[in-house]
Amino acid sequence: MGKKKKKKKLIQPEIPEELSAEIAGNEVTARSRHRMGSSGKSRGGFKSKFFIIGGLLLALGLVAVWYFLGQKAPIYDRVAVSSANILLITLDTTRADHLGCYGYKEARTPNLDRLAREGIRFARAYCPAPLTLPSHTTILTGLEPFRHQVRNNGHYLPADIKTVTETLKNRGYRTAAFVSSFSVDSRFGLDRGFEVYDDTFQADLPFKTMNAERRAGDTFSRFARWLENNYRDRFFCWVHYYDPHLPYDPPAPYDQEFSDCPYDGEIAYMDVYVGRILQALEDKSLLDKTVIIVAGDHGEGLGSRVELGHGIFLYEETVRVPLIFWGKKVFTRPAVVEERVRLTDLAPTILSWVRGEEEAAQMQGRSLETFFQGREKNDRDTVIETFYPRENFGWSELIGIISGRWKLIQSPRPELFDLKSDPEERRNLFSTNQELAAELRQKLENLLLGQAVPASGGATRPEDLERLRSLGYLNLAPARGQSTYPDPKEKIELLKLIQQAQAYEFEEKYDLAEQAYWKILEEAPDSPASYVNLALALAGQKKMDRAIEVLQQGLDRLPDSEILLTRLGHTYAVSGKYFLALRTMGKVLELNPRNLEALTVSAGILDAAGRKEEAWTLYRRALEVEPESKSLRTSLAASLASAGKLAEAIEIYKRLIEDFPEDQSLYQFTGLAYSYLGDHEQAIFYLRQAVAIMPTRSGYFNLALAYEKAGRTREAVEYFRRYLENSSGDREETIRLARRELERLEKKLGGN
Repeated sequence: MGKKKKKKKLIQPEIPEELSAEIAGNEVTARSRHRMGSSGKSRGGFKSKFFIIGGLLLALGLVAVWYFLGQKAPIYDRVAVSSANILLITLDTTRADHLGCYGYKEARTPNLDRLAREGIRFARAYCPAPLTLPSHTTILTGLEPFRHQVRNNGHYLPADIKTVTETLKNRGYRTAAFVSSFSVDSRFGLDRGFEVYDDTFQADLPFKTMNAERRAGDTFSRFARWLENNYRDRFFCWVHYYDPHLPYDPPAPYDQEFSDCPYDGEIAYMDVYVGRILQALEDKSLLDKTVIIVAGDHGEGLGSRVELGHGIFLYEETVRVPLIFWGKKVFTRPAVVEERVRLTDLAPTILSWVRGEEEAAQMQGRSLETFFQGREKNDRDTVIETFYPRENFGWSELIGIISGRWKLIQSPRPELFDLKSDPEERRNLFSTNQELAAELRQKLENLLLGQAVPASGGATRPEDLERLRSLGYLNLAPARGQSTYPDPKEKIELLKLIQQAQAYEFEEKYDLAEQAYWKILEEAPDSPASYVNLALALAGQKKMDRAIEVLQQGLDRLPDSEILLTRLGHTYAVSGKYFLALRTMGKVLELNPRNLEALTVSAGILDAAGRKEEAWTLYRRALEVEPESKSLRTSLAASLASAGKLAEAIEIYKRLIEDFPEDQSLYQFTGLAYSYLGDHEQAIFYLRQAVAIMPTRSGYFNLALAYEKAGRTREAVEYFRRYLENSSGDREETIRLARRELERLEKKLGGN
């Protein structure tokens, strides 16, 4: 379930001193000593020199012996990994520099620290984009966002893109995923190859909200139940934890212990459930037989550069992530890999373990085995991007490359940073290093275009510019000489206002949010989010007609916006304007036939209007998108039952009971359906289970009627009495009926 909304609390943490600064200081000291030694003469004699030289030679010899012996001790057993289970744990919104194993002293992450201490920790790993869905899509496909085309949350993975899961399933692995937020919902395509894809949360709602999520504890419980039934088989499993995400609201006791930095409290809570996974594997004697990969999907701004969350900028705090490999029998001794790697490299690494070289060859990432084997010692060039500013606010996209010690962020106002001397990226060197920036830009373009060498002697050809434009990089290849979108750095004040408005929403101060969103709308009239957020703030104050006006205003400017049409249709529906809602949702479905909100709202309206067969068609189309939806399945079953299709309804109810065995209402619905079919014994069977799970007055009443219809008078009398003892507050009509039936049945018993 989603976290309860609370007032968000953000603390701007101190960034730990970078190791490179310490190294630089040591280099200066070493050079100074060298200069001092070269200018002086030794005062000792030949004998002292002899002993000094001999001691140095002995020390060097010992170092050499240690080095070569160390090199012979492998850290990686490729044979062992081929038979191991593979467990991928992704930590959403988790900065590397907020874990203990990455040097953060305030962290309480003992389980992650253990995995890093005993396994292989990558000191510098980067995500492809500071957004949940694009980053996870890269993890599972080995492709960069410009190849898999998932550039923002809410995008759909094209049907022809293959995931690593599909290959593993074909190799005989059992496959399962347990995710914690709507951002990676199955509808977006990441479920390919997974036999189980558990994204069931907000189960009682007709459709998941955009901010739907569940805590690590709930996700772990789902994983543990699956493991109980599947631990005997070799598996690939993905567990996704989402907790350190705005608004920060760690559960007790972490809310109190980390009151100054609730973000760290969310991470501490999440770490507990990393430990629970380890314990669950240990309990099944699987820990020694499992390779665990822990990866962050992106970081978090925490306000160090105004951005509180992530997605706007490409600075280190949002693109540098933790990455740890652990396996007792696979990684025979711990190590830290200092070279830079990418999340793009995870899928080909996994494929290298299952002889999937042919599939890996289609990917842009490269296996990390060469690092495990000590055969690679170079940083990998890294492409990073974000289209979130453009799609959400109408600002320019950002695209960057990290190569060697340099990082270029291409935007209308480009930035160039020397990460070695300036790890916090405070000094933009672009204007003073034009030649270097041009080289990096050319390298970036070559990577995007799939070219090994610069075209036309380094100048980008017109056809290459057109390809870059087709990939969406308008600030690399603007159509009319310059980008038509402003640089996000020029919108800092507006970003502050947007974050303040969001904070008001989290705190349910909708009047203040409305005031802020009016100002935002004036600044960003071409962003659908401006209208939607303002409409939501108005709806929060029950100003439904005003919300409708704002959404219509947005559609006048952006007539083909699926987001605006969907929100307008929903607002019509909750306002009771069902004809307008149905017509508007019809326009949505013309744009996107798989829009779940449009399908669900339309089905409900048609169902209530008695247009049952049309409603069933839409319910079933919605279930193709969200097959696990409890609400949709229940609505379809109820609609079928109301039309007399009781056998079909009962089959749906039975499958729901398998998935939700503690929901007493499902047993009641099934019992009532059997009762209408005339199968009273089956009706009694299910209605008794409903009462056993949760005694309710309706449960007593329905069970009494079922016993009466089955001719079991004594049981009917008992349950009519129980109903009447608990009938306070029920409808008078139902109470009178129960009394009349009880009196009649008691007379019948007395007469017998």
